[in-house]
Amino acid sequence: MAALRRFTEHRLAGFGPHEDAMLAADPVMSHSLLSSSLNLGLLDPFEVVTAAENAWRTGRAPVNSVEGFVRQIAGWREYVWQLYWYFGEEYRQLNALHHRTPLPDWFLELDADAVTARCLATVLAQVRDTGWTHHIPRLMVLGSFALQRGWDPRGVTDWFHRCFVDGYDWVMLPNVTGMSQYADGGRMTTKPYTSGGAYIHRMSDLCDGCSYRPGDRTGERACPYTTGYWSFVHRHRALLAANHRTSRAVQGLDRLTDADQVLRTNHRWDEHPP
Repeated sequence: MAALRRFTEHRLAGFGPHEDAMLAADPVMSHSLLSSSLNLGLLDPFEVVTAAENAWRTGRAPVNSVEGFVRQIAGWREYVWQLYWYFGEEYRQLNALHHRTPLPDWFLELDADAVTARCLATVLAQVRDTGWTHHIPRLMVLGSFALQRGWDPRGVTDWFHRCFVDGYDWVMLPNVTGMSQYADGGRMTTKPYTSGGAYIHRMSDLCDGCSYRPGDRTGERACPYTTGYWSFVHRHRALLAANHRTSRAVQGLDRLTDADQVLRTNHRWDEHPP
């Protein structure tokens, strides 16, 4: 309850505008840090939602922040819980994209010091040191990189399960297998979630001072997320072209005059951390 009070009094007001942002020096930002307490049963979702609502009613938090937070608790969290039981045990075996590459040792061991890409190194260090980072680094830094590299989704799901303090099976199986790795072929979400470096640059300060440039897709400073994104689109172009939410990505790939060079550049990180 003390953690809930700290959140509603000091961070909830800023949640709405900043819930998807990332800062290298402030991994918590406006997030609640309540996921582990909720998953352990120390807090009830109803009392968390009620506390957030009361913050709005008493003028301590704006409606956009309270609505965004309530949607996470009463919306997404409950949705994931129900999907876990609806999909059943066979869900963990799904691998619609046929990704079979094992996770490399540097990732398994949370070796942030081996990584040059500032965004990935920063987030890996956060997980190593605290067992936590919020949902956007999980999805768009850690999960996106795994998806681009074609890592085995069962291994990725197990990694999240082991490395995060809130990593309960019912939480990680739908969120990682379904949303992050698209291993269910679209049963949970309508498209794969991955991006080039431009998204990370737009949503964070993690590209500042990085050895790579988010806009570069070839050359020594080519961003591994940017080359990885186009390689993912190339590898799954038939699937993505048939989905109206991702067909424009395939059209974008076809407009690249240096596509072959981009694909060659991306192989640079097949055997080494980015």
